[in-house]
Amino acid sequence: MSWINLSALWKIVVFGLLAGAGLPAIFAMGLYSLSRGPRVQTAGGSDSDGLVGGSVVGMAVSALCFLVVLAAIGWGIYEVYKIGHPAPAK
Repeated sequence: MSWINLSALWKIVVFGLLAGAGLPAIFAMGLYSLSRGPRVQTAGGSDSDGLVGGSVVGMAVSALCFLVVLAAIGWGIYEVYKIGHPAPAK
């Protein structure tokens, strides 16, 4: 099994799980934390008409989750740019 680099293989699997399933899970956690909070009945509305307001803590958690996802997207774009535009040779 010398043709399989096990050290690189586990790094690829862990990174794939984090980026492949981790980022959507963090995004979903941000959406869920936005939905937490008091429910307010609208004036003259039926039982199905209600506004869902986020709590301050929920908004802070969701902002942190969304920032993590945006940072990962930015890092990915930077890495792709860096591959296509290598540093000049000296």
